[in-house]
Amino acid sequence: MIRLSAFADEISADLNEQIAVLQAEDIHYLDLRSVWGVNVLDLDDQQVTNIKQALDAHDMRVAAIASPIGKVPIDASFTEHLQRFKRAIVVAQRFQTRYIRLFSFYPPASSGTDHQDPSSYRDEVHKRLRTMTELAQAADLILLHENEKEIYGDSLARNLDLLQSLANPSWRAAFDPANYLQCQEHPYPDAYNALKPWLEYVHVKDVAADDTLVPAGQGEGRWPEFLQALQADGYDGFLALEPHLQSAGQFQGFSGPELFHTASQALQHLLQKMNWQYA
Repeated sequence: MIRLSAFADEISADLNEQIAVLQAEDIHYLDLRSVWGVNVLDLDDQQVTNIKQALDAHDMRVAAIASPIGKVPIDASFTEHLQRFKRAIVVAQRFQTRYIRLFSFYPPASSGTDHQDPSSYRDEVHKRLRTMTELAQAADLILLHENEKEIYGDSLARNLDLLQSLANPSWRAAFDPANYLQCQEHPYPDAYNALKPWLEYVHVKDVAADDTLVPAGQGEGRWPEFLQALQADGYDGFLALEPHLQSAGQFQGFSGPELFHTASQALQHLLQKMNWQYA
């Protein structure tokens, strides 16, 4: 049975409001990205404890740590970034989730352009990600690579190269159809069929023809067909709502309670229409 999750900071910065809205939507998991305006990796130990206690009290769990790891230029200090990644491991263990979402680095800051040939820094991207993947594997965790626009692995070809080259069960794909659309690629069937062997997690948002973000099924992502393919192929994982209906920034998006409700109901309607049971 699939499970629904959500980037709860899309609802509010306030933890209590996040929990209340998720409960109203009958969603029992969240992708933890920020609380009280503080990024998940910047929460101190006491804040982590407080969040865990609040979630436990409402029978809710963290599906994944939605970290910003890999959202820095590839020529930024890896020593510093690796320490931040190690904090992600600690936080994942505290929240008893196996999943850490991450990215595959921006082009070099020193390049002076956003269009430097990605092949010129491919080896460094692979080296850094391999180091983090080996640490995750030692901790019995799984890294979910998100195909976000403008990072190294935003294109289907480079994402596929990463998955094939790292060849590690702790390195898997967080499939985001909207991100592929924003890179002028076809999430379904092209990207889905190519990445199916590594697909571990699904982010739920959609993009209209005019490039605005819309609820699943109202854009160009072919969500009904995509969900049918997932069901037919036996997908047994999370569908994580990340609608970005009010704003979409570099490190997080926002929808607010009402628009989040709209996005949640759009997804749940699609699932109910195809009789796909979810929790």
